[in-house]
Amino acid sequence: MKTVLVTGGCGLIGQHICSGLLKKGYAVIAADVEAGMYNEGKLNYTFVQCRPSDKNTYADIFEKYEISVVIHAACTVDNDLGPIVTDKEVSESKQCDKFIYRYAMTTESVEKVVLISTDKVYDFPKTREPIREDADIKTTSNYAIMKYASEKALISEMQHHKNIMVCITRVSPVYTFNFIDNLVSKITDPKDGTKFVSGKGQYGFQFCCVHNLVDFILCFVKNADDMQYAGIYNVSDKLLTTAADIISFMRENHSLGTVLQKSGGGALSKIKGIFGGSKEEKTNYRYLDMSKLENNNMIDNTKAMKLANFRWDIHNTK
Repeated sequence: MKTVLVTGGCGLIGQHICSGLLKKGYAVIAADVEAGMYNEGKLNYTFVQCRPSDKNTYADIFEKYEISVVIHAACTVDNDLGPIVTDKEVSESKQCDKFIYRYAMTTESVEKVVLISTDKVYDFPKTREPIREDADIKTTSNYAIMKYASEKALISEMQHHKNIMVCITRVSPVYTFNFIDNLVSKITDPKDGTKFVSGKGQYGFQFCCVHNLVDFILCFVKNADDMQYAGIYNVSDKLLTTAADIISFMRENHSLGTVLQKSGGGALSKIKGIFGGSKEEKTNYRYLDMSKLENNNMIDNTKAMKLANFRWDIHNTK
């Protein structure tokens, strides 16, 4: 039985990763600030309490357990962090990344390292050309800056340990049936908090059902048996989720008040784009950029679909 260390293992994303690994027959060590109830008491599950910056505790983990895979989900929004990412959190992430990667790369038993990153690192174009893994980078938000720094630190460490298979997952905003914050933010005007759709709401956003992310990670951990699988992967649902889909989902399964209908593609969006770049937009992961509302930018997940079949979406999520 192989052992997997999941940092941030009790957060929204981490707890589902741990659960999936346990079902597939792995022993799991979940390291996090606070214990979670989701996997507590399950066979082959161990919780270790520590902050991401707790170097000594992580040193003990790598020394005590024969770890085969490290999944670094700590310092991830919707996992350990809220929507507001401060400069302090960016700094703490940089500190913990370096020693976690060093421990992982210098521990003889470790075969694979998986990092949860974000598609926010990309420079989303004005065209509707799908964004591939080699697309331009533009880290304008704190969260994108933090995760791209984490990617670079991992790649730098990997240069000295090329026998370790590294996977960087650039994940779209996540959701489950009950966790809907990322969905709702796309129909919420950041200025006054009203819920709205532009036109008939047929414009779309790229999301990632948590279960699609878990399925991909499980497939990578189990089936990636050659160094050709190492690299960067876009991970998201197969198709865009429209604003109209979100409204329907919320009305059927959750409470939702009045929804306003605004005219689409008008001067308002263009003006907001000209005067964008506010402090809130930089720090708030869920900030809705009105100037890009109807761009319908699509993340190309063709590479990831060679390993996993992304079967979950807003219509069948659990």
